[in-house]
Amino acid sequence: MKLGLLGKKIGMTQIFSEEGSYVPVTVIEAGPCTVLNVSEKKVKLGFGEKKEKNVLKPQLGFYKKINQKPSVFVREIPFEANDKVIVGQQLTVDIFKEKDFVDIAGTSIGRGFQGVVKRHHFKGGPGGHGSMFHRAPGGIGSTAGGAGCRKNVPKGKRFPGHMGNERKTIQSLEVIKVFKEKNLLLVKGAVPGCRNGYLEIKTAKKRGPVQQSTPAPQMSGAGNAPGKK
Repeated sequence: MKLGLLGKKIGMTQIFSEEGSYVPVTVIEAGPCTVLNVSEKKVKLGFGEKKEKNVLKPQLGFYKKINQKPSVFVREIPFEANDKVIVGQQLTVDIFKEKDFVDIAGTSIGRGFQGVVKRHHFKGGPGGHGSMFHRAPGGIGSTAGGAGCRKNVPKGKRFPGHMGNERKTIQSLEVIKVFKEKNLLLVKGAVPGCRNGYLEIKTAKKRGPVQQSTPAPQMSGAGNAPGKK
């Protein structure tokens, strides 16, 4: 199965494993999501309900055509053709199981305009009086074009600028608990975004469910033991 859900980040907490160690987890309200459209390799999902007065008329006409209520958060996710879904179907959190792995995408927390020390983790210069190089970015390229002309600044050079508020994806997060009655999903570790931020939860590209290893067959009888006759 290659499906996904839309959800909302509730916050972080910790639970204890069977061995007694604590595990940091993120609590996500995942689904129920309404299938709004099905194409060849993608399915459009809607999460939450939105008042009709806050919806543009073309979008409102689309929802009325499929006989569904407007959604607050709408995204397209990939799916496999053998997963039978139809318009109007409700997808719930039980499509994921414990020990599954998921990729979660969201918008990171915005930090405003920041310098290179905070934005790119530069070390900075000497902190003594008169150094004039406490948190400056340093050299940015050669002056081949003459004094004051920087023609050879490398593309992608790290500078001060807007930090955060961009799409981030965390891959291969393990599903720890699934609470179907409350539409809650607990995943190990942190996910992008602030509380109440919207998320996309998809089947992991790089990892699938944890496979339980099958114990090797045991040899019976001393005569079968290696090195003995």
